[in-house]
Amino acid sequence: MLEKMRKDVRILLVGEPKVGKTSLIMSLVSEEFPEVVPYRAEEITIPADVTPERVPTHIVDYSDAEQTDEQLFQEISKANVICIVYSVNSKKSIEKVTSHWIPLIIENTDKDSRVPLILVGNKSDLVEHSSMETILPIMNQYSEIETCVECSAKNLKNISELFYYAQKAVLHPTGPLYCPEKKNMKSLCVKALTRIFKISDLDNDGILNDHELNFFQRTCFNTPLEPQALEDVKNVVRKNMSDGVCDNGLTLKGFLFLHTLFIQRGRHETTWTVLRRFGYDDDLELNQDYLFPSLKIPPDCTTELNHNAYLFLQSVFDKHDKDRDCALSPEELSDLFDVFPYMPWGPDVSNTVCTNEQGCITYQGYLSQWTLTTYLDVQRCLEYLGYLGYSIVAEQESQAAGITVTRAKKIDLQKKQTQRSVFRCNVFGDIGSGKSGFLQAFIGSNLMRQKTIKEEHKSYYAISTTYVYGQEKYLLLHEVFPDFDYLSDADLACDIVCLVYDVSNPYSFEYCAKVFKQYFMDSKTPCMMIAAKSDLQEAKQMYNCTPLEFCRRHKMPPPQYFTCNTTAAPSRDIYTKLTTMAMYPHARLRCMCTCNRCTFCLCQNFLNSELLQTVRAKLYAVVLRRHVSQADLRSSTFWLKASVGATVFAVLGFAMYRVLLKPR
Repeated sequence: MLEKMRKDVRILLVGEPKVGKTSLIMSLVSEEFPEVVPYRAEEITIPADVTPERVPTHIVDYSDAEQTDEQLFQEISKANVICIVYSVNSKKSIEKVTSHWIPLIIENTDKDSRVPLILVGNKSDLVEHSSMETILPIMNQYSEIETCVECSAKNLKNISELFYYAQKAVLHPTGPLYCPEKKNMKSLCVKALTRIFKISDLDNDGILNDHELNFFQRTCFNTPLEPQALEDVKNVVRKNMSDGVCDNGLTLKGFLFLHTLFIQRGRHETTWTVLRRFGYDDDLELNQDYLFPSLKIPPDCTTELNHNAYLFLQSVFDKHDKDRDCALSPEELSDLFDVFPYMPWGPDVSNTVCTNEQGCITYQGYLSQWTLTTYLDVQRCLEYLGYLGYSIVAEQESQAAGITVTRAKKIDLQKKQTQRSVFRCNVFGDIGSGKSGFLQAFIGSNLMRQKTIKEEHKSYYAISTTYVYGQEKYLLLHEVFPDFDYLSDADLACDIVCLVYDVSNPYSFEYCAKVFKQYFMDSKTPCMMIAAKSDLQEAKQMYNCTPLEFCRRHKMPPPQYFTCNTTAAPSRDIYTKLTTMAMYPHARLRCMCTCNRCTFCLCQNFLNSELLQTVRAKLYAVVLRRHVSQADLRSSTFWLKASVGATVFAVLGFAMYRVLLKPR
């Protein structure tokens, strides 16, 4: 993301009468001292192309002879920087700086938005001494004062420099960066530069090597450093601190020292260029435009991470997985999120994605959580990617470049195919039916492990990957609160519905039947019935028909028996079936024996496919439903069609024969 600069700069000149405010403005514009000076100069606008910082500049004069106090207060509130002009040969005008002008300005400006001040000593041509000895104590007393410039409107001394420093005070203020009294950087500046260092430290070894320094230099200033220039920078650090360079690379202390040096030498625009490139505003907060770039999401569309975003997140994972166990320990996770202003993942994440035996989030679980955030709250995902520096490291315009907005679901249904990678399954069921267990089983937790989960750490989401015909897809399970009368649109919007009932509870199925009839019977969303707790004794459901009969009536697959009361991780076959149905809602996958990859499933699906139904209908039309004449019997085309039909039916019959005889 390109740094965001201020649109314009408004400079106000104030001071006692006769100190030369108007003369300074007119000398700048005409490049000669005016013979006749009015009480007050009109507001002047200097175009961007003739200013050093390439920003339009408005210069405003003040005269107590022509303006009221109210007008002065208004001008003070509108100014970006205020120049307090005094005459170097007038002790009274210098005293007025502290006794009148600075208190007046502070009183009429917002405390939260500090306006930088510049002290301007005019008429330096009339004296041989400098006023700096008198001014320095004033500068040390007031942190609002950026600098002091002595000049002469008569001989044009330092006139251009005066307005350059005024621009610089607005665009590159010293105040937020540096504390002159303590002679070190302020805490917010140190915090921002520390985040920038960590993002630029691509291998997370605590040192910026030559490659990383060049990447940083190219990112901020669009040009790499020559090898000798790199060595010169490191030598400067070596001479001033012992631990600033390690293994021929720049440490965090060395990095911070360099920026302190830039500021102390008046080159704070260098530090500001770095800060703005990494998304910071004038208050050293990350800019909202940087964290939340524009991203249009049409209705009925979802959001997913694209390949480049996954590659970036993979590099972030590898960077912090120091023990190379393909999982992030709490310490490693804390280190990863150290560039965030807060910890974004709570303890519930460990019950949302896959973890290892020690409870650490695995690589797959890490990517799954990012996928979940992108799907449910893409704005938060953009914010998180911004903290990690995605646009800088991946060299993209913004985080939005890492997001794919899928096409509308209705178009997928029309075309009977989808390019989406994330599918949402809403899980419905009465209290105690086994919904939570069904979600936890998806991420590998059996019943024994589920009993150790604290209530406050419980998650109503579970996400992991499944494979459908060799393609990796994400299935997102969402447990819907069992409040039948208050199901929201978000509760109903999904790719597949999962209705869970407890086989041991005779009243559990009734809730599933009611939800289906009320909300999904006439919808195009595929549904599946889950007979949970199948390890327990099955009870007769107190409903007007059995679950199997209910499924047959409504053309649903038969109830799928499931239990998470297993020694090892529960079976994942059911989740593959759910993902397959979500991917192909138009296909009636009636065989639900395994995961739609066995011979039986493939044959069943082929027999029920639209292609075969079309071929069969045409063969019937040609062979059986048409009057066969003597001419047809002599036609080679007729016999060719008949041969094709007979061959197809023979092949299908043999395939079904093999399948039915094959032990399952």
